[in-house]
Amino acid sequence: MIQYSLVCEANHKFDAWFRNAEAYEDQADRGILTCPVCNSTKVEKALMAPALSRAAESEKVSLSAGHPDRAKMLEAMRQLRAKLTADADYVGDKFAEEARKIHYNEAEERGIYGEATRDEVSSLIEDGIDFMPLPHVPDEHN
Repeated sequence: MIQYSLVCEANHKFDAWFRNAEAYEDQADRGILTCPVCNSTKVEKALMAPALSRAAESEKVSLSAGHPDRAKMLEAMRQLRAKLTADADYVGDKFAEEARKIHYNEAEERGIYGEATRDEVSSLIEDGIDFMPLPHVPDEHN
């Protein structure tokens, strides 16, 4: 897995994980990378700073309850999740099975979402089957 810092045309910065560099290039070429803040599909790699020592870990920004941008980020995550699931089929705990069928052209290519165990996720990654987790958005009352 590889993590890239990305930036959209509106200068919103965010991170994303990819199976490898080729997976990033493939998604970028297909125009399916989307900014979680403004939904722009004009996304590219941002300049990345080198990893810092553990001393800097405590300086990372957290979107805890008191963070001023928390509500805005949660709403952006809700919108992203809604956009990703709007035209996709919910397959429940059959996600890994259905993803394999689609990957091996045994089922119609389409967007799907559902649940998978840690072992199923590891197996999909090992087999080179592209997928990405949906953003988890806490309930309104949390």
